[in-house]
Amino acid sequence: MDALISALLLLLHVATASSSPAAPGPATAATHQLLATLLTAPAAKLQPGAFAQPPAFGFGSGGSAPASPGTAGGDSANAGGGSANAAYGTGAHSVKHDPQPDAPKVKGIYVTAYSAGGSRMSSLLKLLDDTALNSMVIDVKDDNGYITFPTTNPDLLKYGKPQKFIRDMPALMATLKQHDVYPIGRIVVFKDTMLAKSHPELSFRRKDGSVWANGKGDGFVNAYRKEVWDYNIAVAKEAAKLGFKEIQFDYVRFPEGFENKADALVFDKTDESRVDTIADFVSYAKARLEPLGVRVSVDIFGYAASVPAAEGIGQDFVKISKHVDVISPMIYPSHYGPGWFDVKDPDTNPYATIKGAMKDTHKKLDPIGSYKPVIRPWIQDFTASWLGKGHYIAYGKPQLEAQIKALHESGVDEYLLWNANNRYTADADF
Repeated sequence: MDALISALLLLLHVATASSSPAAPGPATAATHQLLATLLTAPAAKLQPGAFAQPPAFGFGSGGSAPASPGTAGGDSANAGGGSANAAYGTGAHSVKHDPQPDAPKVKGIYVTAYSAGGSRMSSLLKLLDDTALNSMVIDVKDDNGYITFPTTNPDLLKYGKPQKFIRDMPALMATLKQHDVYPIGRIVVFKDTMLAKSHPELSFRRKDGSVWANGKGDGFVNAYRKEVWDYNIAVAKEAAKLGFKEIQFDYVRFPEGFENKADALVFDKTDESRVDTIADFVSYAKARLEPLGVRVSVDIFGYAASVPAAEGIGQDFVKISKHVDVISPMIYPSHYGPGWFDVKDPDTNPYATIKGAMKDTHKKLDPIGSYKPVIRPWIQDFTASWLGKGHYIAYGKPQLEAQIKALHESGVDEYLLWNANNRYTADADF
């Protein structure tokens, strides 16, 4: 450790002495970035040989709620799967390089595969043509685990079950390009009922051998299994090949309340924590997709920015954010309970709720410096009547604009609108 400290001090001296405030040269910039990497990387990751090769430095930039992203409504030597943290853990990359530096400021909507492949697509395209909205997040692998388009790719067919929700994906991509729509492919990762049923060994089993499912019948697959990682990355690679500019991973976590279920279930695992396993998957996926020129984004619970790491489901806001180009916290006002951000009923005060959520998000992410991703939250364009009388309000133009105003005042100019039925407020000022 003394040697490491000495090396850091020497490097700091070199960086400080050789830099010119007016115009630092490439070598000086690289030195600063290496120093930043060494100072921010956890000690556990600074293993012998970690910098045996020169690092590459990049430059540039009353009922149930409708389903929403992430909610209910590196090779491993472990034969049972596992993660690749030794190669892809926190601190593996010194500076993020945006593979889409010319991407627009995204203002997008969620589009189901049914809508994308059906008659509703024309009205959604008109919405984008007529407003400042410019992007669609389209299901490539949906909440049930179905691949949403026909494919003959053997890497997808090994574990996936293609459907014809979008019968002609190349034609759809051509249409999106014609309308100047920035296409984002959504892939639901570890919530995968189809794969859990077809391959129980990749899921969580009860003592009797049956596959566990949550109270709504949703199956999950085991995030410790590298086969699951590689399958989802294969889907992402196919989406990139089809023309999606960004891959958005959703349900990048263990099931809710998993810490209370794990001991009663049978599944393969390593000695690594759930938090590190999830972060390692994200890093592993990023490393494999970046050469394809696509961005990688992750949906994450909005409250993850306001609390310490969610050990049960394995989500650490900062660790995940370090390895993505875009982080999309789901900050729907309806998903915060009474009293959050000193608001009695958050759904009734969308402006204050979004302001509070963004304050916590910046507090979490500002300290990570060059690792900080684009912040592009999911916001609410639906009415949460299931909250009950007095706890919700109808959402429309004023409520949507209040959320957007709160984002802008917080220094965030990208966002995604969620409505499970894909019916959006057309007259809002986006």
